[in-house]
Amino acid sequence: MNRTWRLIAGVVIIAIIGLAGWYAFKAQPPVEARATVVGLPAGTNSSAAGFARAYHPRPFVFPQDHGPHLDFQTEWWYYTGNLTDTAGRAFGYQLTFFRRGLLPPQDTPERQSDLAGNQVYFAHFAITDVAADSHMAVERFSRGAGDLAGASGDPFQVHLENWSAASTGATGDAVRLIAWNGVYSITLDLQSLKPVVKHGDDGLSAKSDGSGNASYYYSLTRMQTSGGIHTDSGLFEVTGLSWMDHEWSTSALGQNALGWDWFALQLSDKRELMIYRFRNVDGSIDPVSGGTLVAADGSTTHLSNDQVTVDVLDRWRNPDDGAEYPVSWRIHIPSQAITLQLDARIPNQVNKLSIVYWEGAVKVTGQAGGVAVTGAGYTELTGYSGSINGKF
Repeated sequence: MNRTWRLIAGVVIIAIIGLAGWYAFKAQPPVEARATVVGLPAGTNSSAAGFARAYHPRPFVFPQDHGPHLDFQTEWWYYTGNLTDTAGRAFGYQLTFFRRGLLPPQDTPERQSDLAGNQVYFAHFAITDVAADSHMAVERFSRGAGDLAGASGDPFQVHLENWSAASTGATGDAVRLIAWNGVYSITLDLQSLKPVVKHGDDGLSAKSDGSGNASYYYSLTRMQTSGGIHTDSGLFEVTGLSWMDHEWSTSALGQNALGWDWFALQLSDKRELMIYRFRNVDGSIDPVSGGTLVAADGSTTHLSNDQVTVDVLDRWRNPDDGAEYPVSWRIHIPSQAITLQLDARIPNQVNKLSIVYWEGAVKVTGQAGGVAVTGAGYTELTGYSGSINGKF
């Protein structure tokens, strides 16, 4: 999904501050407790020294690779989807788990406390209720210790307190998602309808032209979904499609990067399309941008930056900070005879979290090979309320 490096670097500082405050409270007499989170000096990003980098393609082994890769500094599991109830009421959802390594495994000292850890986890949970014209987003933080948060590959699971994604089968391509915050909650069962999709060069996805500035990146692009969504309007039994991204790296954006746009689309002709664009401060698009077209049979075609045109058709101004976000786009891929129009389900799908970014449900109309297509998907927009680079 080619995103989130600076977001994680910044949010992890907030997480460390929060965890330190929690420990200071818990450690007061008469409770005897010792806990440490090490590796990140106050007010700075942790060093990438000692962490592995992604230089070359590697074989993926499942279900193990659904789990964490602790020798890399940064990792995330992204679930997004478009769902409807029996009456056609439309919802979008996002549940994302992030992991940030504070020290590489070989540099982590042995400590006695079961709350000692060298990983920080945080998660974002959002629901868009189209009929209510509402968008709710919340976040949580915890250390990867004491069963507060963590992940495993066999069986696959990632959790932060009572938010979780956990395998319901042997291979990790069927999962149950659980999250709630007050009256807002999801309990969803997902089953992949296609094999794993590897992006970039056989799963090696470049972030900039610097050596090792790449990630390992794969997706489950079409996951049949059913379950329940609860909002302040009530409980809704829903069905639809979800998309999962899993990515791990020790990498950085290009020096001139301002932010990124990411599109994950599921079309009515049983194809999927992922497009990512790194936007530079001068308005140009970084040449490492590109995407992946997934055929109905699961085969893939890599798309380079010069094969894809994305035009903004409409914008929406956020009244909170004045930032303007695109909310309608035209995507044109001449080599594939694809022209699509994307429109936000509702304009205001801003996640007002530690980092402010737009992540929301979109609907799709257009032509593919001369045939009309429709569809749905998710779009992520960063750097519109201020540069992502250099914030932290």
